Amino acid sequence: MVRGHRCVFVQSAGKPGFTAVAFIRNDPILGSMAGNEAFEELTAELEKAAYPCESDPQFAEFDFWIGEWDVQMAKGQVAGSNVITREQRGCYLREKWTSASGGGGDSINYVDRISGEWVQVWNDASGGQINIRGGLTDNGMLMVGTLHDIATNTTKPFRGLWTLLPDGRVRQFFEQSDDGGETWVPWFEGFYTRKAN
Repeated sequence: MVRGHRCVFVQSAGKPGFTAVAFIRNDPILGSMAGNEAFEELTAELEKAAYPCESDPQFAEFDFWIGEWDVQMAKGQVAGSNVITREQRGCYLREKWTSASGGGGDSINYVDRISGEWVQVWNDASGGQINIRGGLTDNGMLMVGTLHDIATNTTKPFRGLWTLLPDGRVRQFFEQSDDGGETWVPWFEGFYTRKAN
């Protein structure tokens, strides 16, 4: 019966939004129930509430991009390397780009729960800022928005498409428009190959 009271306590703790699952698991009294079916179910529910991105399938749609990559241009020239990691219990992806010339840039990629869209916000050392949003399509992850150049104070329509290829590589294709979105010209095309372990 004592274990029953403990489970009731754990259950009631979760109702007002208490999500400190580690506290419950590490508590010497409550943690002693580890392995108890009811306790495990309750703590799993608390973890789902505490870390909602981990169990939301939309937050996993861009997982094919996660990894450490060598990036080449279409004709085989080395473009650079990229590291994509899942952060904050799956709530966003962090990109860390290093170009072959030594430059670099970072982006965060996340699901905007208000609009339901994926968002990428990119900044690099040369003053390039990309703000695009969209979602998963039959062709891959497609996002559309703007490319802003701080140095020239110009903003142009911009879009990016990430496609998982049958051989496990990822194709990243960026385009920009110089006429307000009427026509598009390639800006970057890179092919991602996972780094050897």
